[in-house]
Amino acid sequence: MNDLLAALLLGILEGLTEFLPVSSTGHLLIAERWLGARSDFFNIVIQAGAILAITLALRQKLWTLARDWRAPENFDYLLKVGGAFLVTALVGLPVRLAGWELPETVAPVAWALVIGGVWMLGAERLSERLPERDRVTWTVAVLVGLAQVVAGVFPGTSRSAAAIFIAMLAGLSRRPAATEFVFLVGIPTMFAASGYALLEQLGDGGMPADPWGETALAFVAAAVTGFAVVRWLLGYIKSHRFTAFAFYRIALGLALLLWLPSGE
Repeated sequence: MNDLLAALLLGILEGLTEFLPVSSTGHLLIAERWLGARSDFFNIVIQAGAILAITLALRQKLWTLARDWRAPENFDYLLKVGGAFLVTALVGLPVRLAGWELPETVAPVAWALVIGGVWMLGAERLSERLPERDRVTWTVAVLVGLAQVVAGVFPGTSRSAAAIFIAMLAGLSRRPAATEFVFLVGIPTMFAASGYALLEQLGDGGMPADPWGETALAFVAAAVTGFAVVRWLLGYIKSHRFTAFAFYRIALGLALLLWLPSGE
């Protein structure tokens, strides 16, 4: 396949799967079998495209929080976004430095997809029994931060899935409110993770191995696709459950276990 087209498809795939609760890692793992593996720098850049997408998609909320940050409700919300990020950083950095992470190979990613799908079905059922609440508590903030660390340790878990459903179970039971909070926490989290990964690579003397044109195209594709996905998902979950994504995860995970060699 043409390298430019392959880069475009990988960027689109990153934008499609980064924010849906289906695991971008699992999908990129499959895609690289046919489209070819890319450098770490390329993967960092396309994730940056996804960060730009979510920032633009939530720009109205971000502007409101920034403009009226002194308002008690907004100040409290910002504190909890910051608190969730701080939990992720303080717990996640030692975990990263210790190397506590499963390999991004078929078997662990596939099992994470299946187990995560079952978890989503159960968590949504349990959350529906709770009173409808849209207020973020400190319990929600801390657990969202920890959920992001767990997702980092277990590739295929999906950061958004882990964090959204733990938020719902912890009391932020309205799907749109839980999803928006998790996405907002994801902005500094993804910025920090991408920046740290880039510094690591530069510190190791790693230089971009992919042509700049292909990398730039993939960045734009990830940003445009991610923007559309975030806007669509925030509207979709106002009247739909996450059930379809859960069954999709389970089917994809089982397909990976059955049809792809576990060592790859």
